[in-house]
Amino acid sequence: MEYGGHHEGGRCGSECGDLHTLHCLLLEMDKLGAAPNHVTYCTLIDSLAKAGKGKESLALLGEMFSRGVVMDLVVYTALMDWLGKQGKTDEVKDTLHFALSDNLSPNGVTYTVMIDALCKSGNIDEAEQVLLEMEDKSISPNAVTFSAIINGFVKRGWLDKASEYKSIMKQRGINPNVVTYGTLIDGFFKFQGKEAALEVYHEMLCDGVEANKFIVDSLVNGMRQNGKIEEAVALFKDMNGSGLSLDHVNYTTLIDGLFKAGNIPDAFMFGQELMEKNLFPDAVVYNVFINCLCMLGKSKEAKSFLTEMRNMGLKPNQATYNTMIVSHCRKGETTNALKLLHEMKRSSIKPNLITYNTLVAGLFEAGAVEKATYLLNEMISVGFCPTSLTHRRVLQACSQSRRLDVILDIHERMMNTGLHADITIYNTLLHVLCYHGMTRKARVVLEEMLGSGIAPDTITFNTLILGHCKSSHIDKAFATYAQMLYQKVSPNIATFNTLLGGLGSDGRIGEAGSVLSEIEKRGLEPNNLTYDILVTGYGKQSNKIEAMRLYCEMVGKGFLPKVSTYNALVSDFTKAGMMTQATELFKEMQKRGVHPTTCTYDILVSGWSRLRNGTEVRKFLKDMKEKGFSPSKGTLSFICRAFSKPGMTWEARRLLKNLYRV
Repeated sequence: MEYGGHHEGGRCGSECGDLHTLHCLLLEMDKLGAAPNHVTYCTLIDSLAKAGKGKESLALLGEMFSRGVVMDLVVYTALMDWLGKQGKTDEVKDTLHFALSDNLSPNGVTYTVMIDALCKSGNIDEAEQVLLEMEDKSISPNAVTFSAIINGFVKRGWLDKASEYKSIMKQRGINPNVVTYGTLIDGFFKFQGKEAALEVYHEMLCDGVEANKFIVDSLVNGMRQNGKIEEAVALFKDMNGSGLSLDHVNYTTLIDGLFKAGNIPDAFMFGQELMEKNLFPDAVVYNVFINCLCMLGKSKEAKSFLTEMRNMGLKPNQATYNTMIVSHCRKGETTNALKLLHEMKRSSIKPNLITYNTLVAGLFEAGAVEKATYLLNEMISVGFCPTSLTHRRVLQACSQSRRLDVILDIHERMMNTGLHADITIYNTLLHVLCYHGMTRKARVVLEEMLGSGIAPDTITFNTLILGHCKSSHIDKAFATYAQMLYQKVSPNIATFNTLLGGLGSDGRIGEAGSVLSEIEKRGLEPNNLTYDILVTGYGKQSNKIEAMRLYCEMVGKGFLPKVSTYNALVSDFTKAGMMTQATELFKEMQKRGVHPTTCTYDILVSGWSRLRNGTEVRKFLKDMKEKGFSPSKGTLSFICRAFSKPGMTWEARRLLKNLYRV
């Protein structure tokens, strides 16, 4: 059973006993001629299975068969439990069948293990059937049985059904235990929020069930995921002060939540408290700190935690190395990332798909094509097939490093190593090609898609249309739109926004009417971006009447224009010398919460300079400086030219003299 992202097993130290010693005793019995009997084997197999050492228990089971020792229900149940935890539901059923064929009658524990395995695999209906069968045979389910069923419903989000089984438990005189309530608290936090989860917690207390460290984990984890980290801290302190013995897993949950909420000081404070209480941190705790420091870009500090981790006798694991490799690659420090990869291998820690994906993408981003290709080949040779995520990350990395020459080659290489060609793969490739204006190659890829029987979707055509618009091939963009309709692919508002953006960039916004008619014909509604494109486009064409009409329609529908939209309108009025209207728009944008940029001020300062109004120019320059902006060189040059006209020399000198003192 999981609580707050941690497993009960994570808290076990040597609860399962010294299994190595038990095995040695078995060998010693052989040497002494005292053949192990069925009790010996059953005890050892049960212990190994409970310790998660299923392979070892299966090996002993084989030895038990070879010696003709009879199996009993304890062994069958232990194996079923281990198989269920591995998600091997069919094997659990087979094991039960073997037990029945040996004339063994399942007991309550056997049925509970079966129900738990079915619930974990999502077979809730079948689990309920097993529960009915159990009751038909007069075997009474207990709190553990019901908790397994409740856990199954919670994982599906069926909280009403889970609560119904809790009520059935109470009606039968079976008291829900801390596991039952912990499962319900987790579920209510996830699907119904804090208030509903706390109601379950208070019900638990009213039923006389005391909170333990697992419940604390559920509450803290639920609160942090609901954005209530301050309340999680308060509850943690309250529980800690009430005499409840919290462990390093509880601290890890809280510290991780504090880091993710950006509360670094408190995270380190609780880390210090953990050490002071001699709750020696494990690898997970160190990984949380290392991950946070890496996210903050503090690689050196993360490295010092790695050193401290080793000094504490803890071995870094895959997660530790992957975290640091991601950090180095993000900063472009691929040499350090590769050193960590070699260190992993020397420590007998096998890199996984995350390791390879991160390094290959990082190397391509850095332009180290040969090293990236070598690692990609190594990744494939050790048995990791590229996934759609690998494909996307690698192609995006090639794009960012502008190594356009290798994009198609790398795509082909991954396709030849077993990567399944689907719509996602092709859309990724098309996006990268179109982003760089490689529309001819993109068209070839589209034909290849169609030839392979893969139907393009809306994203496919939107990508191609955008590529043509970016390359100023507007007519080709509309031809692609026509092909989209011919292929019976439905356009969305993004399709039309892209076409409108292309017309606006090409100075053809006057043709927008046909696109708007298509939007209306297909029952789509213009969105914020649609209006931004239209207002900006008409503003750049100095069509103030249409630009302002659309602006009024836009704000009337509750849309907030972007600063670039306001800049286009202000610029249009400025060019016409209508500075009063331009200034009014400047005031209105700020009232609506849209903050002006340097560009906005440059437009207004240049406009007032054109009218040789030194008072307004000084006012805007002062406002500009207070907001931390500086006029561009072009604006300064414009001021000089405007106020250097005959009769304006004195005003020009005064403006320039006071420019940085206004």
